[in-house]
Amino acid sequence: MLVLHRAERSTTLASALGDVLATPLSDPFAREVVAVPAKGVERWLTQRLSTALGARPGVGDGVAANIDFPSPARLVDECLAAATGVSADEDPWHSSRVLWALLRVVDDCLGEPWCAVLAKHLGHGRPDGDPDDHRPGRRYATASHLTELFRSYAAQRPAMLVDWAAGRDTDGAGGPLDDDLLWQAELWRRLRARIGGPAPAERLDSACARLREEPGRVELPGRLSLFGPTRLATEQIAVLAALSVNRDVHLWLPHPSPALWSSLSTADGVLARADDHTALSVAHPLLSSLARDVRELESRLTRLDVEDLHHAGPPQPDSLLGCLQADVRDDRAPALAECTADASVQVHACHGPARQVEVLRECLLHLFEDDPTLEPRDVLVMCPDVESYAPLIRAAFGQDVLGHPGHRLRVRLADRALHQTNPVLAVVSGLLELADARVTASQILDLSAAAPVRRRFRFGDDDLERIREWASATGARWGIGPRQRAAFGLGDFPQNTFTTALDRILLGAAADESAGEWLALALPLDDVDSNDIDLTGRLAEFVDRLDVALRGLAGPQSVADWSSALTRALDLLVDVGAADTWQLAQAGRELGAATEHGGDTVLRLSDVRAMLATRLAGRPTRANFRTGELTVCTMVPMRSVPHRVVVLLGLDDEVFPRGVSVDGDDVLARNPLLGERDPRSEDRQLLLDAVMSASEKLLLFYTGADPVTGMSRPPAIPLSELLDAVAATVGSDALPGIVTRHPLQPFDARNFRPERPFSFDRAALAGARAAQHPPEPEPAFLRSPLVPPTPGDVDLAELVAFLVHPTQAFLRQRLGLRVPDVDEDLADALDVAPDPLARWDLGQRMLVARLSGTEPADFRAAEWRRGTLPPFKLGEAVLGDIEHAVESLVAVSGSVHVGRAETVDVDVDLGNGRRLTGTVGGVHGSVIASTTYSRLGPKHRLTAWAQLLAVAASDRDGDTGWTAVTTGRGSYSRPAWRSTLTAPENALEELVRLVELRDLGLHAPLPIATGASAAYAERRHGGSSMEDAIEAARKEWSSDFGDARDRHITYVYGASPGIDVLGDAVTIENYARQLWAPLLAAETVAQP
Repeated sequence: MLVLHRAERSTTLASALGDVLATPLSDPFAREVVAVPAKGVERWLTQRLSTALGARPGVGDGVAANIDFPSPARLVDECLAAATGVSADEDPWHSSRVLWALLRVVDDCLGEPWCAVLAKHLGHGRPDGDPDDHRPGRRYATASHLTELFRSYAAQRPAMLVDWAAGRDTDGAGGPLDDDLLWQAELWRRLRARIGGPAPAERLDSACARLREEPGRVELPGRLSLFGPTRLATEQIAVLAALSVNRDVHLWLPHPSPALWSSLSTADGVLARADDHTALSVAHPLLSSLARDVRELESRLTRLDVEDLHHAGPPQPDSLLGCLQADVRDDRAPALAECTADASVQVHACHGPARQVEVLRECLLHLFEDDPTLEPRDVLVMCPDVESYAPLIRAAFGQDVLGHPGHRLRVRLADRALHQTNPVLAVVSGLLELADARVTASQILDLSAAAPVRRRFRFGDDDLERIREWASATGARWGIGPRQRAAFGLGDFPQNTFTTALDRILLGAAADESAGEWLALALPLDDVDSNDIDLTGRLAEFVDRLDVALRGLAGPQSVADWSSALTRALDLLVDVGAADTWQLAQAGRELGAATEHGGDTVLRLSDVRAMLATRLAGRPTRANFRTGELTVCTMVPMRSVPHRVVVLLGLDDEVFPRGVSVDGDDVLARNPLLGERDPRSEDRQLLLDAVMSASEKLLLFYTGADPVTGMSRPPAIPLSELLDAVAATVGSDALPGIVTRHPLQPFDARNFRPERPFSFDRAALAGARAAQHPPEPEPAFLRSPLVPPTPGDVDLAELVAFLVHPTQAFLRQRLGLRVPDVDEDLADALDVAPDPLARWDLGQRMLVARLSGTEPADFRAAEWRRGTLPPFKLGEAVLGDIEHAVESLVAVSGSVHVGRAETVDVDVDLGNGRRLTGTVGGVHGSVIASTTYSRLGPKHRLTAWAQLLAVAASDRDGDTGWTAVTTGRGSYSRPAWRSTLTAPENALEELVRLVELRDLGLHAPLPIATGASAAYAERRHGGSSMEDAIEAARKEWSSDFGDARDRHITYVYGASPGIDVLGDAVTIENYARQLWAPLLAAETVAQP
């Protein structure tokens, strides 16, 4: 007997199920069978039954045991297997076997005329390609898609496959198959011929007959139940009907409206969805727009011989939610009722997903505060796109940090993709992506940072940062080595690959770049010391193993070989701790299940990616539901499971309902019949189920405004329909009390209204309070000068650093602060044209090498090995351009760079027990010679001036006429420009004055900016007025590379400072003259 139990709430059905199960089966050892649509329903139902079965009245101390909870699909499959005598392990039509058989059929038939559509889709026989080649990713993916289509046909329209087997090309609904789909019927017949036996659809009628005639063939108790479906396939209905002939089959159906059931039970039975007009006879708009699945299920079930039982539930609560549910239950058109816009239905419009999660957190805290009996287990959060929201939820909840009470809420995320929850499977996905990719430096670093890889090679945080520095310094861009690069046409350009970079690192552990020597293609890297030797070995092992692993994932090979290659890759690259061995075990199971029946079928890399993508998709597990924590899941696993509070998060128009395009290959989609699956209709039903399963509160969240532009955005259409029903119930004027439009920022003052603050965030409250006051002026970097440092000896290098950049020197030498530069991302592309800074680096290195006697050819060879040049002729052109400028500088500098440069030790008695010490290099006789690839600027001249004074002051004889000659590139048409400084007779006095200026600059930042002060002093030295000099300084200060853009200046004076931050014109002149006047008096600047 088939017994249909209906109720508006699953709690009512669960209680009735408990009453049925309370009567024991005839066999006390037999297991009860209760089929459930999802693991979350299983967990909830088990917990619910445990409060009733064997419990003392009013105590709830029972136990639910010896109950099997298969899925409806598994139950039906096991029944059919028992009836036909073909187990799943032996059935050649099992989906895991059909796929591989179909692949072979497709490969064999692509050249036949009837298969032209499929051949064209796969790119078979393209005139410009290999006849055995296919468009990337399509072969396996297409076979998998067709397998799913055939499986869908068998479950939902088996009569069509029966007709196809008999040679009749019909659509299974009484019409002929469309011409553009005839190839599917022939393909199915070829598949049937290869498998060599009748398909499940052909065996269905005989199997059902056997179940009716021989009930003992299936090992099921005399009573079984199916709990909570909203849609049943034709195959499932047929098997359940057959089982009900000799057994009690209880179908527990959550149905929103007994009135709707009664009104539709007398409707004429139709088959085609296009002929179904039951929506027009429904009074409540939500039952019309959201309940198509249950309407169609009723239409199909009422054709069977069923005993229909309706279980009345408790009265609806006296709230807006209760009124809405009551109207749906009674199929009553919404009308203005006595209920008011209370908080039982809340709609929150936010600025994007991140703000939705923040608002959700505040709403939940309000609920828990208002009702002490409410616990996290009583709240269910459902989200159509859990993967996108998962990191936002992790950040907002369950963090072990102080500051926001929401962090104390524990959250359990369900339905995550396996590669998101299992780091080993994430490595598998990453390797498959790298196998035919360029393999960039960033990708290699990301892989090395994966937890199982880090453990395998003992990479710590400092190690990973060091590897990143090496990758940047060695010019590693993409490609493990020339072999892998050959696939992209650059096999003969080994520079910038990871193996070349690794050679540089390894050679740098044993040699110094300054020696000007190299080994093969490797130029030693300077930045490797003895402490790095162990890390270089581990890095080399990682790169070598990665290369071996990726080689195994290249080229077409059999499924068995793919499985071995992936397993070996994991053996090479990953390791897990004792507590995480499940990760390796799960990875092994998933790989084994995916390749189990593939055998010698040849797959390409794109096929393997498609194969594993399905295996690694999100799947709900029983352990993630009803754990006592706040559960966040997709819309399916907990549908119809009642909770005191139900939250729907992310009901955005582009996400919900699912934007599934019509599949042009799906025969069922051409003329769908009642009960056949439609994802968009299923999502709508999910929303109605959520509305009906909330017992106290229903919270809905969507993006109501663009987080960037602020433009209003509409909610998802089903949510709009729900809002229309709510408005019809309480009146449109009440909607503002139901729909809350939240401000963009959590620190907005509207979140902290005194009568009822919305936010619990104390940090946001502080921000809101601060925003209520006018912006305070930015405090001065120093309110008063620091206490003078204890006078001591002075290092010449520190004095030079101060003169070149007084503000930077104050931060570093007095405060010990280093203002970091912008951390640029690691470059992954080969340079086509080096940026200006890279060109300067190259030019400076070339200039130094040429002045030290290195031949151009030797420098070129070393530079190619350094990995800084673009490939081939592009690099030659860059070298040629820079070499031309360098040779011009070398030619004009030859007269001062005579002989071997010497280094002079400096030791000057400054008086008062202080000394200045240091060294000055580049000394040729009595000339301090310096040549730079930069344009001659203030910092070069100040450096030369300080060094000149130090050398002259330390010359005890005093009879050497010291000069400093600094040559740099000129501006405009001048190839070079030179500053010649002559040591003054009072060199010691001038040096002491500069030291005193530094002492003063260590009390507080001096009003000196290198470029602006130089521009001012030069104008005044040339006879210009103070006004003209200030204007020149201001222009230099604000130029593209001026002082105002210097990170040290902005750190002290704030963003975009004007030159006025240095002081008035008199102050600027005073300090500019102190620094520059003696230098300008001793300097001659001219073209050499």
